[in-house]
Amino acid sequence: MVTGTGTVRLRPPNNRLDSRVVRWWQMQWLALVLPPVLVLVVLALLIEPARFWLLLPAALIAVPGLAAALFLPPWWYRVHRWEVTDTAVYILTGFFWREWRVAPMSRIQTVDTVRGPLQQLFGLATVVVTTASAKGAVKIEGLDHEQAAALAEQLTEITGATPGDAT
Repeated sequence: MVTGTGTVRLRPPNNRLDSRVVRWWQMQWLALVLPPVLVLVVLALLIEPARFWLLLPAALIAVPGLAAALFLPPWWYRVHRWEVTDTAVYILTGFFWREWRVAPMSRIQTVDTVRGPLQQLFGLATVVVTTASAKGAVKIEGLDHEQAAALAEQLTEITGATPGDAT
């Protein structure tokens, strides 16, 4: 929102991510946690004298890893927001460390959609809005893949009609 003084006032973006993003984030956590746990458990089954010393780190990885997979994604879903206006792309992420990002349309250089294997499995996509910012691209993760394609098309049209040099 632009005030009379020419400043932009941050406000919470309106749009939530697709609810399937919770399962996608949970699967990412499990893909991170399960391989080392499984390796340690298999080794513990094969090496009886070291069983305790292999199962202990397996448990120390598995318990907090599974807790994180269960509780963090729903928490993130409640706080992540995004919005596109005629003047900017807004995202709000994080919980303890909140990050508000605003990419003015005149500064957008490229708009991409990304769909990794797990995202494809869940029918999701990420829209990546690249600017000249040192902070890096603005990413809207966890959108329905059709919504992401439409958003990328919309952003391309808006930025094409927006004056500015995108630098």
